[in-house]
Amino acid sequence: MPSAILETEITALSDAYERALANNDVTALDAFFFDGPETVRYGVGENLYGTEEIAAFRRARKGGSPPRKMLRRVVTVLGDNAAVVSLEFQREGSSKIGRQMQTWFLSPQGWKIIAAHVSLMAEQPETSRPAL
Repeated sequence: MPSAILETEITALSDAYERALANNDVTALDAFFFDGPETVRYGVGENLYGTEEIAAFRRARKGGSPPRKMLRRVVTVLGDNAAVVSLEFQREGSSKIGRQMQTWFLSPQGWKIIAAHVSLMAEQPETSRPAL
């Protein structure tokens, strides 16, 4: 599949994921992730291993993800069956910038996230403060 077509497909999936996140549609969010113990999601305050831990986290989170605005997104196609979505966002009412990376792959069940990482940036870059 040409990379431009694949980029469009992954972008549409990323948009659908963002809608599900905004609506706290935990069933849809679960369906985006590959169903297996090797699936990983590192969140702002949690490390989750396997789809069971990821699903349990979503159901325990009161009110879902805080509302956010997408600032920038880059879709990097890695051949015919993998892509990385790098997304920068800002939560409503906050000046902090967040980052989200998702590794998508084409599984027998369709495109699924196998690894995800969500973080918030520090108040200042490491070049402006002493190393820890």
